[in-house]
Amino acid sequence: MLRLLLILAGLLLIPEMAMAEEFKNLGLTGTERGIYTVLIFLVAYGFVMAEEFTHLRKSKPVIFAAAVIWAHVAVLASDAGVPSEELHQAFEHDLKEYAELMLFLLVAMTYINSMADRNVFEALRSWLIRKQFGYKQLFWITGIITFFLSAVADNLTSALLVGAVVLAVGADNEKFVSVGFVNLVIAANAGGAFCPFGDITTLMVWQAGYAEFFDFFKLFIPSIVNFVVPAFFMAQAVPAGQPLATNEAAVQLKPGAIQVCALFLLTIIFAVCFKQFLHLPPFMGMMLGLSVLMLYGYYIKVTFPDPENGERFDIFEKVKGAEWDTLLFFFGVVFAVGGLGYIGYLELLSGAMYDGLGATTANILVGIISAIVDNIPVMFAVLNMNLDMDLYQWLLVTLTAGVGGSLFSVGSAAGVALMGQSNHKYTFFSHLKWTPVIALGYAASIFTHYLING
Repeated sequence: MLRLLLILAGLLLIPEMAMAEEFKNLGLTGTERGIYTVLIFLVAYGFVMAEEFTHLRKSKPVIFAAAVIWAHVAVLASDAGVPSEELHQAFEHDLKEYAELMLFLLVAMTYINSMADRNVFEALRSWLIRKQFGYKQLFWITGIITFFLSAVADNLTSALLVGAVVLAVGADNEKFVSVGFVNLVIAANAGGAFCPFGDITTLMVWQAGYAEFFDFFKLFIPSIVNFVVPAFFMAQAVPAGQPLATNEAAVQLKPGAIQVCALFLLTIIFAVCFKQFLHLPPFMGMMLGLSVLMLYGYYIKVTFPDPENGERFDIFEKVKGAEWDTLLFFFGVVFAVGGLGYIGYLELLSGAMYDGLGATTANILVGIISAIVDNIPVMFAVLNMNLDMDLYQWLLVTLTAGVGGSLFSVGSAAGVALMGQSNHKYTFFSHLKWTPVIALGYAASIFTHYLING
């Protein structure tokens, strides 16, 4: 029990991408200053977890923690006689990892914003509302759309988009909204697990080189199992009948909408080709795709002024609309954990967790912890441990970290966002009621992964 508590405490305090093996950590985990850096990160991450109540953006405390931690790392390195050049190498390695991740995500966010500007998502929402499906049909349709949409967009965007549909058609049926939102959270997290573009944790594993792009599609069937098993049981609780008729008007796509979607698909192909064939970081392919979008955006701008307000399409407005709080949060996470890893805490945690429990048990535990702590810092921690695992185990931890957040409503960004959107129709406890069947889906997906890929 004590070992488990130590592991849980350790995972609460760490995150970052795999530190290069040539950097030898300081081995100063037992020093007073080293312990102080751990406390700094714990306090900062406590503010992150309380964001829903404090409304303090999550990037602010972790950026502060990152700067203070590295200041202490510099003092520790100096006292230990470490040359400044070696310290700079470790620091610049973290900067490289962050830059690659940030540029990749910036392009993806810009494309999502551009598609939203062209009414792609609004048109989909409008179509679903006007089709007048029954509640049970809507339960499955919205879940399936969310599952596949989250494979290319992040789980937060997918859940919010389809969540607006569930709210619109179920405005007079609180029971449908409650169980429908639980379904969306599960579908969004499961759909993001089998594609490198679907979840930040999957993207990190791909960029770290532990699996190739097409390796992740081996998780497709386990991801489906993770979604379908709890959905089958929840569908029994969906009320019969049909939503009230609506006079929702059809939303028309703006000029260039289909072309922007096609360019996003082309950009994904660019990213894969740069990684697979040119052996360059995938973000470079994404940047190529961004440049194509910029050029096409210029064509839209000069050809199709916005008929509603006279404004023209401006690609830099879409860049500005990226989730900068999230991008800066990654900065704080990467550098805070980079500092903790350089002190030696990740090596210590790796020995306690993976050497003590074994890779399979540890990777399953990672998913359970992701239900409490956001999966991004948890996966950062795993990647920074320099673990010697085969492809099966890397895919296992990708799966568990991706879908483990479905166990509780606070375990993923999708769940937290939908709680805020639902007007109290979907809460922590309404989600908790379904945790047993979600856990059954979690176990079933792991077993399916073992049967197919083990």
